[in-house]
Amino acid sequence: MGIYPYFRALSQSEGTTATFEGREVVMIGSNNYLGLTTDPRVRRAAIEAVERYGTSVTGSRFLNGTLEFHLELDRRLAKFVNKEAALVFSTGYQTNVGTISALVGKGDYVIIDKDDHASIVDGCVMSRGEMKRFRHNDVSSLEQVLSKLPADAGKLVIVDGVYSMGGDIAPLPEIVAICKRYGARIMVDDAHGIGVTGQGRGTSAHFNLTDEVDLIMGTFSKSFASIGGFIAGSADVVHYIQHHARALIFSAALTPPNAAAALKALDIMETEPQHVENLWRNAEYMRAGFKELGYNTGSSNTPIIPIILHDDFRTAMAWHALIEEGVYTNPVVPPGVLPGNSLLRTSYMATHRQEHLDRALRAFKVVGERLDLIPAKAEVAS
Repeated sequence: MGIYPYFRALSQSEGTTATFEGREVVMIGSNNYLGLTTDPRVRRAAIEAVERYGTSVTGSRFLNGTLEFHLELDRRLAKFVNKEAALVFSTGYQTNVGTISALVGKGDYVIIDKDDHASIVDGCVMSRGEMKRFRHNDVSSLEQVLSKLPADAGKLVIVDGVYSMGGDIAPLPEIVAICKRYGARIMVDDAHGIGVTGQGRGTSAHFNLTDEVDLIMGTFSKSFASIGGFIAGSADVVHYIQHHARALIFSAALTPPNAAAALKALDIMETEPQHVENLWRNAEYMRAGFKELGYNTGSSNTPIIPIILHDDFRTAMAWHALIEEGVYTNPVVPPGVLPGNSLLRTSYMATHRQEHLDRALRAFKVVGERLDLIPAKAEVAS
């Protein structure tokens, strides 16, 4: 397969190290931000759920697929993000597709950041409304779009709280102010923010704007050590979504072990703030290390740190060379990013130890100098 980096299997993964094609590598390509996928308490909760309920609910939440687990998750998540109600979907992708297509109707407008996740774009396409886009994190561009729309039309602005490739945070205070000015509602996709920003409660909490944001979306496949997603907001709006979201009604519900794992992860997030603190300490250490080496990390200010290389081939070459040095990253080329913005996506866990981080930085130094990605410099301290 040469240096083709996609659809290649890991035999061990989700911890701070992984086994890739027989080689142990430091894993800095995972969304396991709090490191909870390997937490014994989360594993035990999933096992106990299988023993009690079996492996699947074999039905939609609309009919026979709702368990007590799902209702408890709905209630607990709403409380966690400080909203009236929440609703759990089987995946994060379905959460966005189902929510947007249910809420945005004919004559409505849905306005999204150009860097919003593909599931948001697909939800807009599947809705009966008209999609508009504004330049990434550019509030003047957003205002320009909103100012041209009919004043009496329904308008929903959707942004990522933390952008999954650039690792930058949406400027929510400015976005909220503009939305209020033009009578638009706002939805924040916080798939990469819940468990990370705002002491773990997300980007809206980070800016103290939870009451000003209409809808908060989150996923379980990152900090929650599971799979699934949820939407949270006012009770009336969530009730409406519950009865109109085709991605919820016509899909099997979240499996018992996945629901139980997410609940246990939520327990840990609520009671053990040190995991978020460790995550940020590791992220800032790596950001400083990359800067010292001379890498371009863009506008990242979260535990997602891109190494921007611009060229598709050089990105694939760097990925392969880093594997050889024992470090696993994610190579991202168009359409994952815009043309000319190819990058290695790196992300960090609360459970990474100093030795893991230093090993990664040494590998980036060796590969960067070998491939002429950075200027030759002194050894990185270990």
